[in-house]
Amino acid sequence: MLSRRRPDTGALSGFEALIRWLHPTRGMVSPAEFIPIAEENNLILPLGRWILQEGCRQLREWQLENPAAENMMISINLSGKQFLQPDLVEQVSDSLSETGLSPECLKLEITESYLMENSELSMTTINRLRDLGLHLSLDDFGTGYSSLSYLHTLPVSFLKIDRSFVSRMLENEENSEMVRTIVRLAQNLKMKVIAEGIETAAEMAHLQTFN
Repeated sequence: MLSRRRPDTGALSGFEALIRWLHPTRGMVSPAEFIPIAEENNLILPLGRWILQEGCRQLREWQLENPAAENMMISINLSGKQFLQPDLVEQVSDSLSETGLSPECLKLEITESYLMENSELSMTTINRLRDLGLHLSLDDFGTGYSSLSYLHTLPVSFLKIDRSFVSRMLENEENSEMVRTIVRLAQNLKMKVIAEGIETAAEMAHLQTFN
């Protein structure tokens, strides 16, 4: 799990589920190595279903153990192939029902480029997922082709700034202004913003100046 923290207080606000492969001889294997293979062989479908179920189960377990975690959220990534499954909404609904996790505590992250390539299907699926009461986040924003007019119509609550922007923003004013612009855009569209991959106190302090 990767933790999420509030920008004003630094308090823990939730988690992102991250998959890793503990190989018997190679040790810890990065998802960059095995996720593309899982996509090619459609193994991403049972794997994604397990991640969804396990993520919901783990957060609910923590909530029962610690009342302070009652309103925390778990963010779970959806692959493009998962999004194409006709029973995706039912899978999500079943995971929430079986684990007892409130829909308000689940956030599904969807890659911007996939939504742009499959706009009609995406909008139907997104609206059905939103009807469950959960949150949706636009992942890797700025790394693909962005349509501002399309972004305005998406029923997503969160916009996630890709780590490639965050890691370079202190290098020069131009990179910093790029991040500031994305933050301002999201705020104008009434979206909450997540900055991915903050690794230093300087990066945190710089982002806090953008609110």
